[in-house]
Amino acid sequence: MNIYGILSGKSKKTILAALFLAVFSLSSSTAAASPSGKDMSIWFDVGGPVGGPYATVVQNGATQAADDLGVDLRVMYSDWQPQKMIENFKLALAAKPTGIVVMGHPGDSAYDNLVNEAFSKGIQVTSVDTALPTTMANEQSKGFGYVGVSNAARGIHLAKEALRRGQFKAGDQAMVWGIKDIAERSDSTRGLISTLEEAGLAVDFLQISPETDKDPSLGTNVITAYLARNPNVKLIMVDHGALTSQMGNFLRNAGIRPQELYVAGFSLSPATADAIKTDYVQLVADSQPYLMGYLSVVQVVLSKRYGFSGLDINTGAGFVSQNNIDFIAPLAAKGIR
Repeated sequence: MNIYGILSGKSKKTILAALFLAVFSLSSSTAAASPSGKDMSIWFDVGGPVGGPYATVVQNGATQAADDLGVDLRVMYSDWQPQKMIENFKLALAAKPTGIVVMGHPGDSAYDNLVNEAFSKGIQVTSVDTALPTTMANEQSKGFGYVGVSNAARGIHLAKEALRRGQFKAGDQAMVWGIKDIAERSDSTRGLISTLEEAGLAVDFLQISPETDKDPSLGTNVITAYLARNPNVKLIMVDHGALTSQMGNFLRNAGIRPQELYVAGFSLSPATADAIKTDYVQLVADSQPYLMGYLSVVQVVLSKRYGFSGLDINTGAGFVSQNNIDFIAPLAAKGIR
C-alpha cells in the first residue's frame, strides 16, 4: 500500500490528475488567463470549532484552493453540532453564494429540502467528511459530489488494521470512544465495534458528549475514570480526530506509560504526530482533510463553470504509525497532513 500517495490506486491517481488538468488547463482554453473561480463565492462549513486541529486542516485546503482559483471563500464553524451545521447552511443560502460546502453529519433527511432549494436557486452544493448517499444519488448530475471516506468503511478498515498489528486474542478487553447518535457519522463507530466483536474482543463503548466533541480537553477526566475502572483494557480506539490528538496527554495524566496500551484513532495534527513518536498512539487512519477542503472547492468551481457532475473521491486509504511518522510529521506541522 502506498501510504504517501494522495489517493490509492492507479485509476484514482488518473482521475485526480485529470481533475487538476481540468482546473488549470480548461480555463486557459476557454477564458484566456482568468482564474476558473473568478467572481465566485463559496461558503464552507469546516465542521469543528475555531482552531480545532481537524477543522483547521480542512480550512487550509479550502483556503489554498480558493487562492489558486480566485474564489471568495467564507468559512463557517459548527463545533461539530449537526443543528449548527443546518443553521449555517440556512445562513449561507440566504447570502446566495456560488456554492456551499457542507459536512454531512446531520444526514440526508436534514439536508434534503435545503439542498433542493439551493440547486433551484442556482447555488452549487457539495459535501465532505460524511457522505450523504441519498442526496448524492439525486443531485450528482447537477454537481453534488463527495470528498472524504465512507464512514462505515473507515471504522472497519482501522479496526482490522489494529487487530492485525496488535495481535490481540479473543476475550481481550477493548474500548471504543465514539459517537452513535449522529446519522451516517456514527457508521464509523459502529464499524469499529462490530469488527472488534467479530474478532472475539470484549468491547466497551463510551459516547463522546457534545461538550467533549467541542472541547477535547474535557476528555482527560473521561479517560482517567475509565482506566481506573478498567485496568485490564488492552486496546482503545478513538473515533474523533481532535480526541486522538490529545491521547498522549490523557494517558500521561492517567499514569499510563508509552506502549502500555494500544491506541488507534483518526486524523493527523502536530499533537497526534507527537503522540505517535512518543508511543502513546500506535496507529492513525489518515482521511487527509486537506484534500477534502481543496477538492470540494474545486468541485464547486468545475460544476458551476463547466457543468461537470459530482465526483466521489475517497481520501482515506492510508495509515500513519512509527513506520512513516518522520516523513509525515513535518507536513502535519504545516497543516497539510
